Amino acid sequence: MTNVSDTSRSGEPTIRTLAELRASGHVQRTLREEIRENLLAALAEGRDPWPGIHGFERTVIPQLERALIAGHDVVLLGERGQGKTRILRTLPGLLDEWTPVIEGSELGEHPYEPITAESKRRADELGDALPVAWRHRSERYSEKLATPDTSVADLIGDVDPMRVAEGRRLGDPETIHFGLIPRSHRGIVAINELPDLAERIQVSMLNVMEERDIQIRGYVLRLPLDVLVVASANPEDYTNRGRIITPLKDRFGAEIRTHYPLALDDEVAVIRQEAHLVADLPVPLLEILARFTRALRESPAVNQRSGVSARFAIAGAETIAAAARHRAALRGEDEAVARVVDLESAIDVLGGKIEFESGEEGREREILDHLLRLATAETVRSLYRGLDLGPLAAALDGSITITTGEQITARELLEGLPSLGGVYDEVAERFGATTEGEQASAIELALEGLYLARRISKDTGDGETLYG
Repeated sequence: MTNVSDTSRSGEPTIRTLAELRASGHVQRTLREEIRENLLAALAEGRDPWPGIHGFERTVIPQLERALIAGHDVVLLGERGQGKTRILRTLPGLLDEWTPVIEGSELGEHPYEPITAESKRRADELGDALPVAWRHRSERYSEKLATPDTSVADLIGDVDPMRVAEGRRLGDPETIHFGLIPRSHRGIVAINELPDLAERIQVSMLNVMEERDIQIRGYVLRLPLDVLVVASANPEDYTNRGRIITPLKDRFGAEIRTHYPLALDDEVAVIRQEAHLVADLPVPLLEILARFTRALRESPAVNQRSGVSARFAIAGAETIAAAARHRAALRGEDEAVARVVDLESAIDVLGGKIEFESGEEGREREILDHLLRLATAETVRSLYRGLDLGPLAAALDGSITITTGEQITARELLEGLPSLGGVYDEVAERFGATTEGEQASAIELALEGLYLARRISKDTGDGETLYG
């Protein structure tokens, strides 16, 4: 199974006529049969039909699989950044890799079942010589971001004045310029942010989803369209920007609620998968970022109706890595590894992605700093549990300090450490540090943990931090 974004493909079949297709033993399946059988085959073989989807294994995915097996159109309801679009873009992986179509047909009809007047005429004229082309599954997925200016013509179609001008009658089906949904015949149509569609436009989808025919300017075309309609929506949109009209909601066989990752490991996995990092970002720092994001989702100071998107954590990870790369470039470091000191850079630029509750004006930075400290302390406790950091705390007795900062290299940090024997090795081992940069990151995290536990002091200013 592949994702729609996966461009890898096997060789295209060489069959080029209807006669050759019949001779090959090809059996036509409806779209829903195709998805159902491929999904059941993947499950029976132990293959994962949902690559890159984390945290939904026991909640969303079973519901989605049951809906697809039942042949239902699906709407995913959830806050922003919960992976709704990613799930939709994974659906083409359940289609056959290659499917035959009538060559040159506007709607990609199956050679065994032409549905437009033009294709039927060609099939009658050419018989077994009807030319066959092949369409890859990535071409059978159409996605539309719903906007208030989306028209019926965009989704369903309209009369083409140029074809009328060529002398065709107005009621002639061949005067129709088909929209997105008919052009997705034998494929999947995904509509993002469905409530943003004007209500009259949603009405135009009713026949397509139930009777599977289309109506354009009073003309009813009985086209047996074979499409799977899937959509995403934010539950708050029902009252904020728009709503899904009740008859359309009724047409969807399944309404599935998504959620943010329930487990910390899933949160970290999403960040690692989606973030494009320009420097090494050690796993413990990713955990801090994940815990920070989860704390924001639980904070009464944050407007939970707008949610805290996974994109917040992803952008945070990319910013932290960029800060490390920036230091490496300025100071000539061979390797760029993020450290605790780089976490502040994420706070500086990500605050605007959070909507705070009214009454918290002026306290935004204070809230973010507090939750970041809590996330850091939790990570330190989890990572260094049972490790005796007492010798490190005792060494920093006020007369000895350790200097770090956004422009302090890893080597400078390590060279400034007091001599403590094997303590640093134990810290590095727990951290999983193997390089000089990772060792500096591990020790800096331990120092921050001691400070948060109030065992050492910390002074910050002029881009430098002194632990002592």
